[in-house]
Amino acid sequence: MRFARLLSLKNMKRKPARTAALVLLAAFLSLSIFGGSLVITSLQNGLRSYEARLGADIVAVPYQARAKGTFESILLQGIPGMFYMDEQYYEKIKTIDGVERAAPQFYLASTSSGCCSVAVQIIGFDPEQDFTVQPWIRDSYADTLGDGDIVVGSDLTIPKNGTLTFYNTQCRIVAQLDKTGTGLDTAVYTNMNTIKQMMKNAESLGFSYFADVDPDHAVSSVMIKVADGYDVSEVTGDINVHVRHIEAEQTTSMISGIADGLSNVSRIVGGLTVMIWVLAIVILVIAFAMISHERAKEFAILRVMGASQRMVSRLLLTESALISLIGATLGVALAALILVPFSGAISTALDLPYLMPEVGAIVALAAGALALSVLAGSLTAAVSAYRISKKEAGLILREGA
Repeated sequence: MRFARLLSLKNMKRKPARTAALVLLAAFLSLSIFGGSLVITSLQNGLRSYEARLGADIVAVPYQARAKGTFESILLQGIPGMFYMDEQYYEKIKTIDGVERAAPQFYLASTSSGCCSVAVQIIGFDPEQDFTVQPWIRDSYADTLGDGDIVVGSDLTIPKNGTLTFYNTQCRIVAQLDKTGTGLDTAVYTNMNTIKQMMKNAESLGFSYFADVDPDHAVSSVMIKVADGYDVSEVTGDINVHVRHIEAEQTTSMISGIADGLSNVSRIVGGLTVMIWVLAIVILVIAFAMISHERAKEFAILRVMGASQRMVSRLLLTESALISLIGATLGVALAALILVPFSGAISTALDLPYLMPEVGAIVALAAGALALSVLAGSLTAAVSAYRISKKEAGLILREGA
């Protein structure tokens, strides 16, 4: 085995151009397998994370916000936005039959001017009513948010002094949330008292965000949990019928639209991966067949010198495995360098939740891509080795004379 490995290395060095071409082909193969698998897995993780973070059966927002897709852009893309409705709509929603819990949220977008540390989406919630934000926050912060406390998304940089200022309201950062792969990773969460103070400061600074709505009696959205025994779609319909000027939608409908987009992207990525795989296999078969034909005399001489057919086959398979392993390693490394650091840009480009898997899962995907690439190279070399074994050494030498 050691002899076959040493001779294979010498053959690879003797033909650097041929070796480089095969290494690049193996790299392309592993890059497509690992890259495609990582993208699809990240999209699936993002969808699960998005579904978990919504945490409600129904979401009600002002009709204009739903029509313009502002709510989705806040959650998915992290685009700061604001929309408001009078809290009377929240009070009416609570009276609808089948509504077990209803929790208001308030959205405020900070600015890049001197009164704010950073332009982000600020989400205020009522700790006494909330059932969607706090379960998520508890993973990072067990205490209740006090006035002036904020929790920030995973993509925000925490200053050394541990504070951020919004509309001249200095806030203490008490925790940073786990990554979700959505626009929530750039959001800031706080309680209603704190966001009300920000709102008042914004008004005093001349920001006319609340020209048509009284900030003290306004909400942006209502997260709704349906009681057991009630049909979510029927409760949604009742809300839309009895509470005018707002639009309630099942979170499953919102998720299904994203799932359709994810499915389409996954099919495209999967289809391209399969096409690349088939093309690479065909090219590898042709390449090793040509190489075997070119080296037929070399193998015949080895046979005449006493090498067994098994040894010659092992030589070809070892060389193929080494080339495939080198190329596959390069391909996996290149895919990781492209996909891991730029996951945020990929999420923005796809306009879908995109959450990279844990390191262990990435390593497992990389190992699988390496194994498949080496297996593909070895199988194509095995075909060539089988063809060589069918020819007599003496006949090959006479043909080459």
